[in-house]
Amino acid sequence: MNSNELVEEFLRGLGAKAAQTPERVRILRSLVTGFLELAEFDPDDGDLRVAATVLDELLDAANVFSPWRAHPKLTVFGSARTHRDTPLYDMARDMSGTMAERGWITVSGAGPGIMEASAKGAGKDNTLGVNIELPYEQSSNAYIDAETRLVEMKYFFTRKVAMTKESLAFAIFPGGLGTMDEAFEILTLLHTGKSKPAPVVLLDTLDGTYWEAWLRFITEAVLAGGYIDAPDTCLFRICHSIDDAVGEIETFYANYVSFETSDGRGRVVLHRPPTPEQLARLAETMPKFATGPGFELAEDHSISFPFDGRNYVGLRLLINEVNGWVG
Repeated sequence: MNSNELVEEFLRGLGAKAAQTPERVRILRSLVTGFLELAEFDPDDGDLRVAATVLDELLDAANVFSPWRAHPKLTVFGSARTHRDTPLYDMARDMSGTMAERGWITVSGAGPGIMEASAKGAGKDNTLGVNIELPYEQSSNAYIDAETRLVEMKYFFTRKVAMTKESLAFAIFPGGLGTMDEAFEILTLLHTGKSKPAPVVLLDTLDGTYWEAWLRFITEAVLAGGYIDAPDTCLFRICHSIDDAVGEIETFYANYVSFETSDGRGRVVLHRPPTPEQLARLAETMPKFATGPGFELAEDHSISFPFDGRNYVGLRLLINEVNGWVG
């Protein structure tokens, strides 16, 4: 029996145990075929071991996250070296505590510093931890339920997938190279549409200058060098208080609900439909989305428009506009 026959027999066995949708069968076939091909044609056990570890880590994360799929999640990033007696620690604690009061779950790296502060603020019942295995700095903190709400990761990239895939907002505090990696990863995912539109708040204390210094680099080197465009900075907001950060997150979802694409068109689902005047104004301010049939309003309060899968900054500006229709 060749590998293709083995895959099909395996899939038939799964179908006999429980009905599988055609899409689920397609995904499973691709997954099993990929492992068999790697085992057959790549003699390096290291590659097979990496693939198996990646799958195990993603499955572990899915098991931890699955009971909480219906809950909105805030991912918090920041330094593991932030001390407990600092204003930044207090701020991270209060940020997650405030969001927990509003029904949000905090997703954190489960380590010390900002990660510990955010877990402490949210509490064990409102925190999911995704720890990274390191020989230093990174043991699980005491405010994570290690039995049911913690997953351990070997690889940073699988950890970032787990920490970002389901989150509806991101709060990033000052930190080192790891925090910078996470910040730029989030912004890249949003910029390229690899992550669902979401608010990103860059938090610091009232007198802190960390993000202003970061923004100077973005402005004077990245933007001035033509590597990004000025509107791209709409993807984040610097905040110096919990009220501003929470307000930014809540404003993002004031009217906007979700976004999806199909057949060359984007569809934004809203809480409230626009008036004819607001829809006309939207066409004036967003001409790139108003070509051809332009904006169309459906009965479910969604607006559809031409979308080529590229202009996610424009999409964020559109979301800002529709949120301005509320209040």
